[in-house]
Amino acid sequence: MKEIVFRSIGFAHTPWKSRKGTPISPRSARGTRGVIEIFPEFEECLHDVDGFSHISVIFNFHLSDTYKCKVVPYMDTVERGVFATHAPRRPNQIGLSVVRVVGVDGCRLEIEDVDMIDGTPILDIKPYFSAFESGEDIKLKYGWLEGKEKQSEETKDEGQFE
Repeated sequence: MKEIVFRSIGFAHTPWKSRKGTPISPRSARGTRGVIEIFPEFEECLHDVDGFSHISVIFNFHLSDTYKCKVVPYMDTVERGVFATHAPRRPNQIGLSVVRVVGVDGCRLEIEDVDMIDGTPILDIKPYFSAFESGEDIKLKYGWLEGKEKQSEETKDEGQFE
């Protein structure tokens, strides 16, 4: 298989300094502010981002160096396939968060609802546009997460993936 190589376009600056205690999703990080600092050669790429209320941030789970096909995910006690979870121990250690845009100042993108650890390498940013993200024919199912919506607002990492 051909190796795929990505390079970071910048880093996240957040209040979360370690895995333990970090919110597991933007929903559980509601109101938490952070900054994505883009490298100067990509500053022009931020043009017009401030016109969107939310962005999708693709990042590297840089503290995860191994993966497991089955994990006991946050908010559960049963082993699940890693692709049915948001666990950081993934074959490619890629994360995705939809965060609120607060503003852009040069190479600094101020965001809210940040669930990334300080120093997280950012791989890409895309505007969140609901018309692109879903269609009328999508019927949402929540699998093993059914009924756990309230719990997702309060759950933090308890160190289970360290």
